[in-house]
Amino acid sequence: MSAMPNRDYQEALSLPADERINLVELLLQSLNNPLQPDIEGAWQAEAERRIALIETEEAETIPAEEALKRIRERYQ
Repeated sequence: MSAMPNRDYQEALSLPADERINLVELLLQSLNNPLQPDIEGAWQAEAERRIALIETEEAETIPAEEALKRIRERYQ
């Protein structure tokens, strides 16, 4: 770590806990900004399509425990 990020890190550590939490949230949000809005839009449309299938009961749903069991069985 170079001197500047280390200084910033030390300064951040000196903040009260609630301000450090706010800083972490802001940093994480900066990583989640879509770099390609068309891709973000496609994922949004897909999520909405899947929700609609579940709400209209056109999609088969299984409990999470069963899904995890199937995954474990497949990859053992």
